[in-house]
Amino acid sequence: MGRKNKKTILSGVRLEKYAAEGKSIAHLEDGKTLLVEGGVPGDVAQVLVLKNKKSYAEGKVMKIEELSAVRETPFCDHFGVCGGCKWQMLPYNKQIEYKQQQVADQLRRIGNIELPEMETICGSNETRFYRNKLEFTFSTQQYLTQEALDRAQGEVIERKPALGFHAPGMFDKVVDIETCYLQPDPSNKIKNWVRKLAEEHDLPYYDFKKQEGWLRTMVVRVATTKEVMVNLVVHHERPELFMILDTLLAEVPEITSLNYTINPKKNDTIYDLQVVNYHGKAYIEEYLESFRFKISPKSFFQTNTKQAERLYQITRDFAGLTGSEVLYDLYCGTGSIGIFCSKGAKRVIGIEAVADAIEDAKINAAWNNLEHCDFYAGDVSDIATDAFFEQHGRPDVIITDPPRAGMHEKLIQQLLRMRAPRVVYVSCNPATQARDLQLLDEAYAVIKIQPVDMFPHTHHIENVVLLELK
Repeated sequence: MGRKNKKTILSGVRLEKYAAEGKSIAHLEDGKTLLVEGGVPGDVAQVLVLKNKKSYAEGKVMKIEELSAVRETPFCDHFGVCGGCKWQMLPYNKQIEYKQQQVADQLRRIGNIELPEMETICGSNETRFYRNKLEFTFSTQQYLTQEALDRAQGEVIERKPALGFHAPGMFDKVVDIETCYLQPDPSNKIKNWVRKLAEEHDLPYYDFKKQEGWLRTMVVRVATTKEVMVNLVVHHERPELFMILDTLLAEVPEITSLNYTINPKKNDTIYDLQVVNYHGKAYIEEYLESFRFKISPKSFFQTNTKQAERLYQITRDFAGLTGSEVLYDLYCGTGSIGIFCSKGAKRVIGIEAVADAIEDAKINAAWNNLEHCDFYAGDVSDIATDAFFEQHGRPDVIITDPPRAGMHEKLIQQLLRMRAPRVVYVSCNPATQARDLQLLDEAYAVIKIQPVDMFPHTHHIENVVLLELK
């Protein structure tokens, strides 16, 4: 391997295999492992070394010198810039192969516990237009590639406004998106009409640094029921708002719920703001199997509906419900997993820290006429006391679906005390799941492992694990 700059840049680096989180593994001349971002196994690349630790190094690809044989041509014009679908250059069968490998490696290396043979990953039937929700951002600062900056040869470039997605790692720069392959029609039509109107009427985009401007964000939801929701977020009310809304209704008749939100705050969160329903219903409906869910502008819902159904089916199968069990759904969100499993349970108890999500869970249970499902807001370790168990019953099965950070150790200790016969652990981060499984190993054995791909063309992976008391 030759060196171009003995301090930080290496050339001729052969990427050998996939590591995790979209990184590949190479080895330096001294045998040290190098984790490389921006390439795929089989590439030979010039690599900028960013960290050089005692036992390993980290770097990123500066230039591909020899393309891997497994690469294919990305289908999106914005690939490599927007950062949303970083694996488009990999065939889908390779993506899920690497994801399966990631789960296996992390459970073995971090968990360091006895594991059964893993089930084959459940891939997604749809690899494009699979998301039901996207948030587009308006910005006065369009993101410019390094090539565009180089072409300017040092001259000051006036950045144009942009409507699209934040550039990776940048809070104020936005990649202007013409066609996105993540969400089905009429998503692109809605986005492009709003951009056209903004340009025609010279409407100011928001400048996050200066905290001034008008158009801020727009959330589009497209359900499998064909219902479409739009929530346009602006800094303050002005007449052009209603011109945009009326034009959207005329040009995109598929919209069934049109809403707007006034946000004068310094951040883009809308959970503490009023959403105004301008036209149609104030919500859209979605189904998982025969279960009906109400989705309002502030609701959380799994972003890949069809794969969420598959994920929940696997979770329900692992739970092994016979109709007599008390099921606890921890980190229950809007109650979707508990509701999905409700037909097999005598009682469903959902617990979630976010109070608004619990209110949505109660509405969803009522929509499905489920009188044996109850939802509580608060910390699990505070709520799940002996008195609570006496009132609602001790858990026969626990389903836990924590955020990426995994479960708090306090909750793990609570699970070890609760000693439910079965625990189904649904995770969006196999690394933190592996850490938690090691702690649960004190009382639980891993019986089944099933990875599920919810997000094609990204390195993200879900994993479902069944645990039983030893």
